[in-house]
Amino acid sequence: MIRLLIAIGLAVSLSAAPAGAQQKEAKAPKSSTLKAGKDEKVCNYRFPSGERRQWVCKKVEPCCAWDAINYVKCGSTITGCF
Repeated sequence: MIRLLIAIGLAVSLSAAPAGAQQKEAKAPKSSTLKAGKDEKVCNYRFPSGERRQWVCKKVEPCCAWDAINYVKCGSTITGCF
C-alpha cells in the first residue's frame, strides 16, 4: 500500500511539472526581444525559410547558425562554429 501511494505521488508530481513549464512558455510572446547582460550579446539570424531566431552568447563567442538543420548556438572561441 505504501509503495502504491509513493508511486501515485511521484506520478502526480512529475506530470504537474511539465504542465507548469508549458504555461510559462505560452505566456511569453514569441516576438519579444532578448536583452544581453554584462559581457553578452544578442545574436539575430533569419533562415532562408523566413524564420527569425534570437539567442544570447558571450561577447567573445561567435554566433553560429546552420541553415540545413535550422539550428543556432554559440560557438567556441577556439574552434569557431564547429
